[in-house]
Amino acid sequence: MSFAHLGLAEPLVRALEAKGYTEPTPIQRDSIPQLLEGRDLLGIAQTGTGKTAAFVLPSIQRLNDAGKRVLPTHCRMLVLAPTRELASQIADSARAYGQFSKMSVATVFGGTSINKNRADMSRGVDILVATPGRLIDCVEQGYINLSMIEILVLDEADQMLDLGFIHALKKIVRMVPRKRQTLFFSATMPVAIRDLASQFLIDPATVSIKPAATTAERVDQSVVFCNQSEKQALLTILLRDMPVDRALVFTRTKHGADRVVKLLAGNGVAANAIHGNKSQPQRERALALFKSGEVPILVATDIAARGIDVSGVSHVFNFELPNVAEQYVHRIGRTARAGRSGEAIAFCADDEKPYLKDIEKVTRQKIPVSELPEDFLKQAEQLKAQRVKTMGADPAPREDRPRSQRGPARPKASHAPRATPGSAQGRNYANATAGGGGARRSRGGRGRGRGGAAATAQ
Repeated sequence: MSFAHLGLAEPLVRALEAKGYTEPTPIQRDSIPQLLEGRDLLGIAQTGTGKTAAFVLPSIQRLNDAGKRVLPTHCRMLVLAPTRELASQIADSARAYGQFSKMSVATVFGGTSINKNRADMSRGVDILVATPGRLIDCVEQGYINLSMIEILVLDEADQMLDLGFIHALKKIVRMVPRKRQTLFFSATMPVAIRDLASQFLIDPATVSIKPAATTAERVDQSVVFCNQSEKQALLTILLRDMPVDRALVFTRTKHGADRVVKLLAGNGVAANAIHGNKSQPQRERALALFKSGEVPILVATDIAARGIDVSGVSHVFNFELPNVAEQYVHRIGRTARAGRSGEAIAFCADDEKPYLKDIEKVTRQKIPVSELPEDFLKQAEQLKAQRVKTMGADPAPREDRPRSQRGPARPKASHAPRATPGSAQGRNYANATAGGGGARRSRGGRGRGRGGAAATAQ
């Protein structure tokens, strides 16, 4: 079956041919006809199966057919994503698919200038891709108006809940018209997501290509049991001895990701880290070097990895097993994309065995066990001696360091008596905040911090 047989217009088919796409994937085949009819939809499919095209293509056609003119600061289609990288990826795809349909596309997310967001939205756009925190900031300052939304899309819906976006989502939904088409897409669909979908979707069609949390069939999975202290040597040896094209290495924490990069450097392996503490330019630079293959090892946390859609990722290393089993599915889905094969190797220490058990329960399969490399202990000692000679003693994990070496502790919240406007306390507070160091005033008169909790997570 071709894309034309699904009912897509000639400009969209031509854009797909320009990208080399000739046959729809199962999620596209089953979703596009439903969406062209204007139905709400709940889509469940593995990462890397073409979900973005499944909702962008029919949406562009419906926007074109409606023929409405977008007004300044408005948008007609809103796509919400949990991370900056995923938002950028969706926007790039929308521009490519809409290149012959004259669709305007903009992104709004944290880590970029809010003045640029205002400029991008000043004339209005057809398709806006945004993260919830920055979007709410822009709406409250009058830079964006959501009253013309015809299509609302929630991508990676399960991750949205993991990041605690539920309150932001409900706030955004109250800002958009009741009469709209609403789409939910995700690789996993826990009960909480179904409950949320029931609040936002009206008589939706459900397209489920694979049972929730089923891992990609083309990924060759294995687990290696080792001590926590042996993981760094094991990773270095495997990267050195295996035919690795590009590899993603997953840790649970930001500090853990930085530590892995530092220790790999001590072993002579170049790598970059991508996580929430990195600035947007740092994240974009690390991703660009990874895509080009100049630095083929990228160490990431689960949140930052959403939206990493890089062809040629041959290996995924779970340096630390995720404590949320569904995240394993998303991690290994970064390889074996677009019909290719890939390999996912998990390192499991004794204290992580309960995580492994949960993963096998969720994925409904037993992960094969691989042995440590031959002469592993000898090789590990050689690597450690070389690393110590190069960079000194290995840094301890942050959580294992004495409190005095972890940096200043976060101050506890104070519960001072409330200051009244006329009191000395009130005058001192007003003077302190007037210079811009405190809460900033939005156009609507309400004080807001920089982005709120949800924006920080992005």
